[in-house]
Amino acid sequence: MKLKRVFFDLDGTLTDSMPGITKGVQYALKHYGIRVDDLSALKPFVGPPLSDSFQKYYNFSEKDADDAVYVFREYYDVKGWKDNAPFDGVKEMLESLRDAGLELYVATSKPEETAKRVLEYFHMTEYFKFIGGASLDEKRVNKDAVIRYVLAENGISEAERSSVIMVGDREHDVNGAKKTGLSVIGVLYGYGSREELWSAGADYLCETPEETAKLIKSLM
Repeated sequence: MKLKRVFFDLDGTLTDSMPGITKGVQYALKHYGIRVDDLSALKPFVGPPLSDSFQKYYNFSEKDADDAVYVFREYYDVKGWKDNAPFDGVKEMLESLRDAGLELYVATSKPEETAKRVLEYFHMTEYFKFIGGASLDEKRVNKDAVIRYVLAENGISEAERSSVIMVGDREHDVNGAKKTGLSVIGVLYGYGSREELWSAGADYLCETPEETAKLIKSLM
């Protein structure tokens, strides 16, 4: 089946959200008596579910990690979400793909309402048929769960999954796509490295939004 639909990650794929997210993580860690002055040290938090990252990088218990996400939101939901910008060339990429007749979707581990707010703020909502994200109760947060939700909400059957490709910048985007039977493009202008994306099993790698659009259109 030829490609008809494209699922996009948000953070690190459509927008450069690192400043706001790392400041929010810094704020949350300070609440627990952990001081991090170098925001670049918190770059690994951008993309994966936050609760997982608090456990992985700072050995938080599952409960403390979940609580830390709420502390993070105290900062992020007020200030951090605006400390963000679309990557150069992303709007042109989306316009090109939409004009080629593709259906575009968002599948992000960011809470769905926050994702919609960010995309509305940057005048990008118009490009997407559906914006899907994590649930606030954290029950739907891993990328495979979000992808399954977007597929189900849009009536995309298992037989039609070969018409869908995922675009993301981190290994969890690749893993989520593979678990749900989707092909995946890893983008190198985001936060994941070439090694991370290849090791996770990305089918393609692209350096820029322009290159990504060209590849996607070649698969139609």
